[in-house]
Amino acid sequence: MLDFTLWGFDVMDALGIEQPVVVGHSMGGMIAAEMAALNPRAFKGLGLVSAAGLWLDDYPMPDIFAKLPFELPELLFSDPVLGTQIISEGYDFGSNQDELVSFMTRFQDESFLQDFLIKNARRLGTAGKILFPIPERGLSERLYRATLPTVIVWGDADKLMPMPYAAAFQRLLPHAALVTIPGAAHMAPYEQTGAVLDALQRFH
Repeated sequence: MLDFTLWGFDVMDALGIEQPVVVGHSMGGMIAAEMAALNPRAFKGLGLVSAAGLWLDDYPMPDIFAKLPFELPELLFSDPVLGTQIISEGYDFGSNQDELVSFMTRFQDESFLQDFLIKNARRLGTAGKILFPIPERGLSERLYRATLPTVIVWGDADKLMPMPYAAAFQRLLPHAALVTIPGAAHMAPYEQTGAVLDALQRFH
């Protein structure tokens, strides 16, 4: 986790960025929170969108590393059809796109599935370094140091990390406001981009 966090600061230094608002979604939110806890004076504000990094025994997160490709849209999106389009990168098999079942047929295409699984394995391999088996690396014990203005943005229909995680972040962060997006799931930045951006506008 420290390597990911320090790399973020290295990128800031390389680009000459000073006092930005650091924003992260999901695993990126975990990294953004770690950066803010490590050096809160480096940032103007912190935005956490459905952030990982905490673990609640009463609300265990589903194991995304054990999910099959066709299970991910239902878990991550409020609209599984749109989720399938996004996850499959718009790959078109000529199926009837009005039907969820026909959308799922793209995962039965052998060439697509092979390509998808390779890319997904690489993504999950990176994510697994800080999320597997559970996304708990002691962040909850460091968040008190993140004494900067913070906006927590969460979809109230998030199945991967339900609303109690948003409440937990708000309790642990000294200056955090919570903005809830009705009907949004974990991938709210993709499905309700405008609402997420509006929530983060309070930094301006």
